[in-house]
Amino acid sequence: MPSARLSVIAALRFTGYSSRIVDLEFTPAASSRSLLGHGTAARQSAPVISSSVSVTSPHPGMGFRQFVTLIAALMATNALAIDAMLPALPAIGDSLSIATPNQRQWIVTSYLLGFGSAQLIYGTLSDRFGRRPVLLTGFAIYAVASLAAVAAHSFEAMMAARVIQGVGAAGTRVLAVSIVRDCYSGRQMARVMSLAFIVFLAVPIVAPSVGQVIMWVAPWRFIFGLLAVFSIAIALWAFAKLPETLHPEDRLPIAFGPVFQSFRTVLTNRVSMGYMLAMTLVMGSLFGFINSAQQVFVDVFQAGSYFTLIFALIAASIALASLLNARIVGRVGSRRVSHAALLGFIALTCTHAAVAWTGHESIWSFAILQCATMFAFGLMGPNFGAMSMEPLGHVAGTASSVQGFITTVGGAVLGFAIGQQLDGSVKPLTAGFAAFGIGALLLVLFAEKGKLFRPSQPRS
Repeated sequence: MPSARLSVIAALRFTGYSSRIVDLEFTPAASSRSLLGHGTAARQSAPVISSSVSVTSPHPGMGFRQFVTLIAALMATNALAIDAMLPALPAIGDSLSIATPNQRQWIVTSYLLGFGSAQLIYGTLSDRFGRRPVLLTGFAIYAVASLAAVAAHSFEAMMAARVIQGVGAAGTRVLAVSIVRDCYSGRQMARVMSLAFIVFLAVPIVAPSVGQVIMWVAPWRFIFGLLAVFSIAIALWAFAKLPETLHPEDRLPIAFGPVFQSFRTVLTNRVSMGYMLAMTLVMGSLFGFINSAQQVFVDVFQAGSYFTLIFALIAASIALASLLNARIVGRVGSRRVSHAALLGFIALTCTHAAVAWTGHESIWSFAILQCATMFAFGLMGPNFGAMSMEPLGHVAGTASSVQGFITTVGGAVLGFAIGQQLDGSVKPLTAGFAAFGIGALLLVLFAEKGKLFRPSQPRS
């Protein structure tokens, strides 16, 4: 598989912790598939890309650079909503009378549950009603929910606002991919997504620092106010500049029969389900860390001043791994890269658990081992997602939506489960990471019929 295609897979699958993947092994004339399994026809050839708008532009009114920046902003909406409020969790807990530090983790998990669940519906809705109205509706939901979080004065009101905010954010994630694919195909699509991905990678690195700066000068509610302002600004930009990219003749009726048949195809495929569930377990490790990170640095290590710096380094390790994967996977292969990374992940998490359980853990050992663990995650995530899609090219839209739903919701539940075991040490966290890694290995062995590092299977 050419590296350009794999770089797009990496961009689409990892990113904001989960996304709606599309099948990327196609020619410029290949068709795009929706949740119904057949979907929008790609443009017959990608136009010449330039920074100026021309009559041949697939997005009239927007130059290429502006289009890429908008797509990056859509992709960033999700990560910003997760990471920006991490430094504010203690203040939110105190303000809303949340009983225990572990209970504050619901502020992250409730958002992820809404985000993961809604991925099942946005693709079908946008194929029926067009990209612009569905995208703008998602932004409206996100903005209203952000303002509801600003006004929340109870734990229950905050949870409801966060679930709805996640539902709105799912629209930006799904539609970012659909809009790009409406406009470009093949290597031009790879170029757009790669450029947008470079911008997106910076968000998890800087978002906690943004939240921390706000906390220095204003109450925690201003963080949610910032999310509302950000979403409204991007929505107004899209409303003013982004044309409808789905051609009227490509709109599809909503038919439930083909959807259910496609679901059955996805859920009964050995390779797809094996890698999908393995990805769910390693996502559980990621979400468990995100849920617990603030507590670990402040309550366990009493090193809150280092939180944003070390979190940025850990996020940077994932970004670096994703970029490295895009460069090497075309030569080495998805299976070799991801299987080696999985074995490294298990070795690192077991080592980390041993360090913690023998009483030798410190802020610096945690930071170093967690950076290395998340680097391995960054090499697994894009490839597990791509290999889960490999046998399902004929139902790619449904497969990507099911994958996004299972990995995000399942990962959120698993991450929350290990985060709830936090007891003043990182022992439960490290043991959970190791257990998830071993479980992921068993699922990969199931998918590969007991053999690792096998060559890629023929596509169906």
